[in-house]
Amino acid sequence: MSRSHVLLAVVLLNIASPALPNELFCLPESERESSSLYSALQAEAYAALDRRTERYEQLKTPEQIRDYQQQLREFFIRQLGGLPERTPLNATTVRTIQADGYRIELVIYESQPHHHITANLYIPDGDGPFPGVVVSSGHSRTAKTADYNQRFGIMMAKHGMAALCFDPIGQGERSQVLDDQGHPKYSGTTTEHFLLGVGSTLVGRSTATYRVWDGIRSIDYLVSRPEIDPTRIGYTGCSGGGTLTSYVMALDERVTCAAPACYLTTFRKLIETIGPQDAEQNIFGQVAFGLDHPDYILMRAPRPTLICCTTGDYFNIEGAWNNYRQAKRVYGQLGYPERVDLVEMDGPHGVKPQGLATIAHWMKRWLLDRDEAVPVAELTTRAPSELLCTSSGQVLRLAGEKSVFDLNAELEARLATERERLWTSKTDEAMTTQIARRLGLDPIAELKPPKLEDAGRVQRGEYHIDRLVLRPESGVPLPGLTFHPKSPLDDAYLYLHDSGKLGDSEPGGAIEQLVNDGYAVVSLDLRGQGETATGDRDKLLTDWKIYYLAFLLGKPLLGMRVEDALSGGHFVAYYQKPADKPRRVHLIGVGQAGIVALHAAALHPELFASVTLRNTPRNWASVVKQSNPEGQLDSVIHGALETYDLPDLVRLIGDDKVTFE
Repeated sequence: MSRSHVLLAVVLLNIASPALPNELFCLPESERESSSLYSALQAEAYAALDRRTERYEQLKTPEQIRDYQQQLREFFIRQLGGLPERTPLNATTVRTIQADGYRIELVIYESQPHHHITANLYIPDGDGPFPGVVVSSGHSRTAKTADYNQRFGIMMAKHGMAALCFDPIGQGERSQVLDDQGHPKYSGTTTEHFLLGVGSTLVGRSTATYRVWDGIRSIDYLVSRPEIDPTRIGYTGCSGGGTLTSYVMALDERVTCAAPACYLTTFRKLIETIGPQDAEQNIFGQVAFGLDHPDYILMRAPRPTLICCTTGDYFNIEGAWNNYRQAKRVYGQLGYPERVDLVEMDGPHGVKPQGLATIAHWMKRWLLDRDEAVPVAELTTRAPSELLCTSSGQVLRLAGEKSVFDLNAELEARLATERERLWTSKTDEAMTTQIARRLGLDPIAELKPPKLEDAGRVQRGEYHIDRLVLRPESGVPLPGLTFHPKSPLDDAYLYLHDSGKLGDSEPGGAIEQLVNDGYAVVSLDLRGQGETATGDRDKLLTDWKIYYLAFLLGKPLLGMRVEDALSGGHFVAYYQKPADKPRRVHLIGVGQAGIVALHAAALHPELFASVTLRNTPRNWASVVKQSNPEGQLDSVIHGALETYDLPDLVRLIGDDKVTFE
């Protein structure tokens, strides 16, 4: 039987190699590990970070440092999608708790209209104005009321500084996804941050955009209080709070001194150990641009900054020290080496009692002009229920409250009007070029055929399965399965599925039905799937590790897989066929793989005779509005809805060629 009747079925779900039947392995065992997409992306990241180091080494003068700072800040804000408009805080104090030497005000204010922040403000007894310290919570469900966050507030208040500890989105009283009983749907707070990242990414923002704006508006609230000295503002927080501290201290010049804890390392150490973390901790294209962890400190130099870390933290301690060395040199070049320091405590992730005392010492030094040691103290915390600001325990149950999903949907509605004008004023060719660029692909003029390697044959009933490896120009191997009927028709199907090359390939499955109808079918593992996967695909959050490593490099995972699908489509159409008489290729996409199918067919509509989509979103606008965008993350593109939506791809393909089932 000739391979001229091969069908290419492209399958998109990550299934780790051990889960594949041995008889269906295609890559040589020696090549499987080296073919991992994550490993390839690591190599790209290290090369980009080397280029960033070369640039850092050229910083010799204050003028060069200022230019460097300005370029990084502009890039950072641009990648956040800009920052929202400052609107009235509409702040209220719900009630006040009098404590020993300080009081706690339970306050609510608006980050954006009808988008509320709940916070606890710790104010020392006595006459102000006091310095104010913003405390950003780490990833704990109870957020501002967690013991460690309460200790931050109490410690600052007992040493003459006010402290504002607020709930981040997705935590405390600000859960953005509630169940039918009005309780947080997910126990893991990072889960909400990932889900918020789906729609935010599509509209050109990110979870970090909303987190950063909350942090900046919390400073706005602090300086609006008559008890607070607006010229003496500090910022601190642990873990996810350390992330936000790093962001805000880099962008808001009102932060006099900062103490990010248990976060700062280097991207090199992060990527080679635990890998990228949740949605807010990844800024689109930042590694490719050269924005590394040390740059959060360098952007604010020479304002006082203390790196707080622990020996056993999963945010690598060696990276923290490398970060510190880079900062120390730049601060020295600016004439203020004493304004940056590092404290390392023994133990796992988290602020230890001595670490907290050292943070208080740092704040007193720069906010109160009192350089005196702060002893470790036993601090009594309160039951979380005492510190709640809303009667229901969730701001989302307030009348008229807007979630981040709502805010993204409002932005998408504005973008829809702009997209309509764009598509009216531009040619289809010009828009196809813009789509290709969004995917991270060069405008495609012609496709080059991949090379084929035979990996053996498996007999199954009345038909057989050939194992193969396609090697496109990208250099990434694509393991595949070719399903051959006894008497194949000349038409063939390209089958895209969320489960890799094994999707719908079981006996009696959808692929076998096509084979029984006389069609040849081929399925592939695209980059990061099947034999090139790093691990199992999460049903809710998808291949988020691979997705965010590519995201840091400014390379949409979807774009890479579209490129692979086009290579496969070319193979099906032209293998052992004359250039002027290609095989008719019918494209099927199941689930999120349908999005890959749409993009591939839109970029090269002449390659595919028809496109059939099953369980695939009809548009991204509706995804933005979903409060539970399950399984969508690895298929979204940063800022795509600024240019196009999925129906625009259908129009490029031809409405009569596309069927949704």
